[in-house]
Amino acid sequence: MTRILITGKNGQVGHELQRALAPLGEIIAVDRQQLDLAKPDSILTQLAKLQPDVIVNPAAYTAVDKAESESELACAVNAVAPGILAQWADVHGALLVHYSTDYVFNGAGNKPWREDDAADPQSAYGLSKWRGEQAIRAATQRHLILRTSWVFGAHGANFLKTMLRLAAERTELKVVADQIGAPTSAALIADTTARLIERYLADNQRFPFGTYHLAAAGEISWHGYAQYLIGKARQLGFPLTLSPEAVLGIPTEAYPLPAKRPANSRLDCGKLRHAFGLTLPDWRDGVKQTLAALKTAN
Repeated sequence: MTRILITGKNGQVGHELQRALAPLGEIIAVDRQQLDLAKPDSILTQLAKLQPDVIVNPAAYTAVDKAESESELACAVNAVAPGILAQWADVHGALLVHYSTDYVFNGAGNKPWREDDAADPQSAYGLSKWRGEQAIRAATQRHLILRTSWVFGAHGANFLKTMLRLAAERTELKVVADQIGAPTSAALIADTTARLIERYLADNQRFPFGTYHLAAAGEISWHGYAQYLIGKARQLGFPLTLSPEAVLGIPTEAYPLPAKRPANSRLDCGKLRHAFGLTLPDWRDGVKQTLAALKTAN
């Protein structure tokens, strides 16, 4: 039976991966206490003990602003650790699936980023993720690097859940309106990952390893995203004090943060579609499904 190791089991994507990958083999899901990506010895000890056939690595240092002052820790988790996982995978003939981000680009222009566009990270977080990609590519061909954007889900902390909380407390909200991307649900990322691993297990000799963009279809600003999800939440009966019209758009400069955010987070997913025949659904679908799950849970 295929042994599938999932890191970061308590994170948004790690949580969904346990569900999505369960039909494909024996799932070994670990958290930071069991496998600490900041400690190389911890990584190698666990890999030697668990002997996975597939390593799926959603664990990451994701505190974008904090990374500006904790760049060494961000680099240890996001750059050094993926390289170690990749080296082990190469020696032992395992597949490494790793997740990256639109932050590896500089966020300029308005064209969706392609996989072969030049990386130019503008933050410590983005640089750490780019170095992680480079470490993986240098260590093994047997990898999938999946770049995604604006991740959200029913589990864990994210923009959608923050907006719902604030919309139940306030009567007006200001949200950045000049950054554009595609909100992508953790469930979609996990389900798509399962399709890719299933293909790999069926025929790993002709499997198209490499880097792919994986984001929901469509595009929206953070402001438009907030308005949409609050409107849908009100329709579902969430007890909100805020109306969509009371969400006001502001420029990025009006909400300064330590780390620079990309203005253009659009990702071109054509390569994924051509290689695997996968057309990803619109971002609104994931929002509606997540809101329904949260409503049911409450």
